[in-house]
Amino acid sequence: QVQPVESGGGLVQAGGSLRLSCVASAITFSIYDMAWHRQAPGKQRELVAQITSGGTTTYAEAGKGRFTISRDNAKKTVYLQMNSLKPEDTAVYLCTAHFMKYEYWGQGTQVTVSS
Repeated sequence: QVQPVESGGGLVQAGGSLRLSCVASAITFSIYDMAWHRQAPGKQRELVAQITSGGTTTYAEAGKGRFTISRDNAKKTVYLQMNSLKPEDTAVYLCTAHFMKYEYWGQGTQVTVSS
């Protein structure tokens, strides 16, 4: 299947860490820009971080200094390391792959941060 598959979500206490993974095995992964978005209940979906095919990273303000996006082209996987988690980081985290007119979204993985 073309759809990326996320994993690594779960329940963590505030201040804790999680590492999310997203595997996109059915695409030519190395040419795709990859990103993580999140959607919390009652809120709009928002971009968390992105990494281009060339490795350039950008972060939304909410995750700067706490989140790190990285990719392993050989494993066709993008990661999101999340440290110092806060209750407001609770959301479904979705992975996207984008190349020209092609865009694929994963189903998401739930992250819940307890206070």
